[in-house]
Amino acid sequence: MDKARLATALGAPSGFGQSQFALTRGNAFEARVKADGGAELLRLVHARLDPGAEPPAAAAVPDLTAHGPEGRTARTALALREAVQAGGWTLLDHPMLALDVAGSLAFLEPDAVVVHPDGSWSVVEIKSFPMVDGAADPAKVGAAARQAAVYVLALENVAARLEPAPRVHHRVLLVCPKDFSNLATGSAVDIRKQRAVTARQLARLTRIEEIAGALPEGVCFAPDRPAEELTAAVEAVPATYAPECLSACELAFHCRERAGAAGAVTRLGRPLRAELGGLATVEEVLAAARGEAGDPDDPDDPAVAALRRAAALRAEALAAAAEVAPCP
Repeated sequence: MDKARLATALGAPSGFGQSQFALTRGNAFEARVKADGGAELLRLVHARLDPGAEPPAAAAVPDLTAHGPEGRTARTALALREAVQAGGWTLLDHPMLALDVAGSLAFLEPDAVVVHPDGSWSVVEIKSFPMVDGAADPAKVGAAARQAAVYVLALENVAARLEPAPRVHHRVLLVCPKDFSNLATGSAVDIRKQRAVTARQLARLTRIEEIAGALPEGVCFAPDRPAEELTAAVEAVPATYAPECLSACELAFHCRERAGAAGAVTRLGRPLRAELGGLATVEEVLAAARGEAGDPDDPDDPAVAALRRAAALRAEALAAAAEVAPCP
């Protein structure tokens, strides 16, 4: 489904998207890095990832044009196979890869994939945030590493279909502007941890067939359906909102509103939710903290005991503050 259109139809449009200025600057920097057949990009790949190989004096840049994502995916796989057989350096500009995500095929488009003279493959991520004195914002580098890890997994699927299977490097090249200029610099980023986490998460995802099989008969997510019908359809799919969803899901604003209306503690973050044990709503948390009559929570539960201790300390602090406060 088109989740962005669905969110708009529900009255909670997503806030995804970059500013036009950021897109223009990013596209201009990427074009500069890939100019002259990707000479600068290949120089950085050679220097940061494979300094022992022959210098990339000349590299093949195959045409990856094809009809539709399926056609581009097949053309990319063919270009990778031909590059391995030909030897030398090959630059694939915006190849198309496919990855199975819970039973649905997701199409991915890395900035570039480089085939080394020994037949191994590397992912290149080009970002417009600066690298100052050889270091960039750790949060942005981490996000780029997680993104590249998905590309590496998709590349490994392509490599597994070849005989012998080419090696896919677990160090990717991150290319950024140097010191706020338009000059490019690169850094090798080890994404083994991110790859392992992503692979584990993909393996644990509930299959789409299982989710569809549990839905009521006739559920439809078409954005042109009435808002009430769409809301009921979305509510039929279990979801647990957390602030992290805002950066990953187009329906996050809709789910945040629903979580707020239900008083769910997950809207305050998954770490807090984990600390509260079986207490799922704000009302339950407050009731446990106050120790109200009829409260079913076990006072020996560590979460309940911590809440009541915190409530007692707060009451003591407020009482002490009231005693020392000057009279109006």
